[in-house]
Amino acid sequence: MTASSPLAARLGLARAAIPHVDDLGMCHAGNRAFLDLAARGLVTCGAVMVPCPWFAGMAEAAAADPALDLGVHLTLTSEWRHYRWAPLTTRSPASGLVDADGYFWRDLDSLRRHLVPEAAEAELRAQVERALAAGLRPTHLDAHMAGAMLPELLPCHVALAREIGAVPVLPRRIRFAPDPAAYERCVAALEAAGLPLPDGIHGTLAVPAEEARAGYERMIRTLPEGVTHLALHAATPGDIEAIAPDHAGWRMREYALLAEGAVAAWCREAGVALLGYRAIQPFWPALSDAPAGRAAGGPAPSSSPPAA
Repeated sequence: MTASSPLAARLGLARAAIPHVDDLGMCHAGNRAFLDLAARGLVTCGAVMVPCPWFAGMAEAAAADPALDLGVHLTLTSEWRHYRWAPLTTRSPASGLVDADGYFWRDLDSLRRHLVPEAAEAELRAQVERALAAGLRPTHLDAHMAGAMLPELLPCHVALAREIGAVPVLPRRIRFAPDPAAYERCVAALEAAGLPLPDGIHGTLAVPAEEARAGYERMIRTLPEGVTHLALHAATPGDIEAIAPDHAGWRMREYALLAEGAVAAWCREAGVALLGYRAIQPFWPALSDAPAGRAAGGPAPSSSPPAA
């Protein structure tokens, strides 16, 4: 065990990984990859994009298999060229949530330039509530393209997680926080409240086919002590090639490596335990009376809370 990792210490582990598939509900290929890998124990968990076209498919799968370890992938951006999604709560330009075509902004910079925190908080709450209404019992909440990690939205992100007893996926070490100082203050406040977080994060490798196997093996074998969230984007062949032609190769190669058991084997050989968020959730008891926009141990909200 390592004293520098409160979560690893509580779990009694030295080195662990959370093989997590992002973007579930975005397309059929992603859903199919996750369900295959999860059924064989090759990934442990994933997170669902509630506004996306294939959300209902994942909700149906979750209802059929309550053992699935699923979270909500809080979504405020829609990045692909022709395949788009929109907020659940509004199509009004005044909300700051939509572009000229009525869809979420494509990138984080555009989202933040137009951000109306109250509208974004209301949308995040609606996504969690839609997931619950569909029968999901989220073990965690995380942020698509770091949108819900914006400093204006971090209090809401944490509060929503705390209200339902889910883990906010806010790794202690992260390179892509939109506002590193605000992010570090949020993490420090949660740790001071005794709420343990993953230590770090690695993601899908955007490398040529000939470099993929060696790259993933190196990533696994060199994982540091503590608990590392692996933000994976596995997809089977199918619709992903048309949706994201520049990204489909990475996602399909990642699925192939996971499906053949290579990643799990490298973890075993390196002494890296595999975890899901259901194992961490008991450290994050629900605060049913936490007001939206603020959680115990979290920073003060930057805006008025949305209506429930």
